[in-house]
Amino acid sequence: MALKCQFHTYALGFALGAAVGLIAAAPVAQAQDKPVTLRLGHWLPPSHPLHPAFGEWGASLEKATNGTVKTQIFPSQQLGAAKDHYDMARDGIADITYVNPGYTPGRFPVIAGSEIPFLFSNGKSGSAAIDAWYRKYAEKEMADVKVCITFVHDPGTFHSKAKIAKPDDLKGLKIRPGNASVARLVTLAGGTNVQVTAPEARDALERGLADAISFPWGSVFIFGFEKAVKYHMDAPLYISNFVLAVNKGTYGKLSANQKKAFDAHCTPEWSEKVNTGWAEAESSGKAKMLALPGHEGVKPSDSDIAAWRKLSDEMTKAWYDDVNKVGVNGEQALNELKAELKKRNAAF
Repeated sequence: MALKCQFHTYALGFALGAAVGLIAAAPVAQAQDKPVTLRLGHWLPPSHPLHPAFGEWGASLEKATNGTVKTQIFPSQQLGAAKDHYDMARDGIADITYVNPGYTPGRFPVIAGSEIPFLFSNGKSGSAAIDAWYRKYAEKEMADVKVCITFVHDPGTFHSKAKIAKPDDLKGLKIRPGNASVARLVTLAGGTNVQVTAPEARDALERGLADAISFPWGSVFIFGFEKAVKYHMDAPLYISNFVLAVNKGTYGKLSANQKKAFDAHCTPEWSEKVNTGWAEAESSGKAKMLALPGHEGVKPSDSDIAAWRKLSDEMTKAWYDDVNKVGVNGEQALNELKAELKKRNAAF
């Protein structure tokens, strides 16, 4: 009987010891996640709504990794020029970068399909739509990096020194396009493209190197363009797309726990969440702009819109040719995007 009691006492002690060991092992395993600080570079001024949104994204990631993954944000091209941000992520100059694919025309033909005019109604749910759509294409088209999220700005338009309502109004004008697709639209309409980044565009306008820009409404104030233009085409003409690109080596060094948390912050839901503040700011910028003394909205007529759509159809056919060269069925891809936009109430 004594032996039996002694055995039970030993067994109970072993079980309790094992349980304590398992409990103690949990924080030890978590402690094996090496602390890391990710450098997030972007080319926007700190006043831009995306700057605090990136901070909120990073804070959520830090919380999800129990403080082991932090982000340090470098705005205003501190780590490199705006057009170089994709290569900066690829080469490890930054761990995460904010990329405008339109700054390198022709390099990323598939995502350019989202820039075809008259597709998007808004930048909020539209961001979740493009993120869900582009994921399978990003793996091939942007294979040098890990694409975390893809999003768009709220629909933009032309802001100019002279009135623009129809395609013929672009003839002879020098336009700073927001992306490669707008550049193609300008060329089809008889205008000339001036390729400068957003931070450089105001100088181009003030020096007479550009007569107009294509831009979303709210950002005109952020970059100070309202001081250089006075007319604004009142139509949701186009969007530009953007991605948060991640250096593959940086991602590969994260622990399994950290990668799981990171991936949970790279979703269509996070795309919309990051972009909501910006989308709302852009949308509200229209009323603010048109209320300024000396500024005028130019409303295209039905025939003007029809003329823009005719050029848009030509652009769509040209885009089909572009992506067919890289093995993508353009018509199928565009239909997939339209379906995703409709599903998320973001279709024009």
